[in-house]
Amino acid sequence: MRFTKMQAAGNDFVVMDAKEVSPDWPTLAQAMCHRRFGIGADGLIFVMPSKRADFEMRIINADGSEAEACGNGIRCFARYVSERGLALAGKEELRLGTLAGISRARLFYTSGKLIKIQVSMGKPILSPAKIPVNASAKDDIILDFPLAVNGHELRLGFASMGNPHAVLFTDQAVADFPLSEIGPKVENHPMFPKRINFEVARVFSPRTVEARVWERGVGETLACGTGACAITVVGQKKGLLDNHVDVMLPGGTLEVEWDGKGEVMLSGPAEPVFTGEWPD
Repeated sequence: MRFTKMQAAGNDFVVMDAKEVSPDWPTLAQAMCHRRFGIGADGLIFVMPSKRADFEMRIINADGSEAEACGNGIRCFARYVSERGLALAGKEELRLGTLAGISRARLFYTSGKLIKIQVSMGKPILSPAKIPVNASAKDDIILDFPLAVNGHELRLGFASMGNPHAVLFTDQAVADFPLSEIGPKVENHPMFPKRINFEVARVFSPRTVEARVWERGVGETLACGTGACAITVVGQKKGLLDNHVDVMLPGGTLEVEWDGKGEVMLSGPAEPVFTGEWPD
């Protein structure tokens, strides 16, 4: 089975054509994504035919669970189908189907070289019941929920970008936050029936924020596209961030744009690392 290893701001994936793969995707993902005995990746992405879009994308996390959406993964997917000749040559916009809905990916070229990929991430969901979060809110939005975890009181804002997110804004450097201790506790807290992704962020200016992410089903990752979007949405709702934000993550910077009403737009790099064959 042929594969391509790709990364987007350090968020790495194994990308494959689903026609070459057996149906036991969770077991395959756990084997291929293992960083000691496999290729090593945050997730396994499959390219599939689609009746509603140009292609269908499915992503299996490193623990074998399936993700509804993945902003960095979508950019890797778009570059893969473009450069493998699966998409029409020269096509600069693709419609890609995910479990969270249709995403549009636009490829930007300069002198024939791909420099950036922008993807539409859909409208954010802020209603606790739809995220889902087992908590009620007077205005059907929660931006400052107190959650005690391991002696830390976290003030969390919630949003879904097709997958659920809890965002903590802090005044301390995010490098000093005990993410490996707190992240799994938040992810698996009983108030989140489908578990949750957890972001810790510090605002430098209305257009610049630094962040770290604990991803549901993966652990800490170098970057998270939907996480960057959730940070921007919650930060904007809290009056901390502008409508165009650079989110600086350990693996690189992602650009997020949101007008407060429509779809969130995410931009950033996507690079191939190497190709190879995985034994059947």
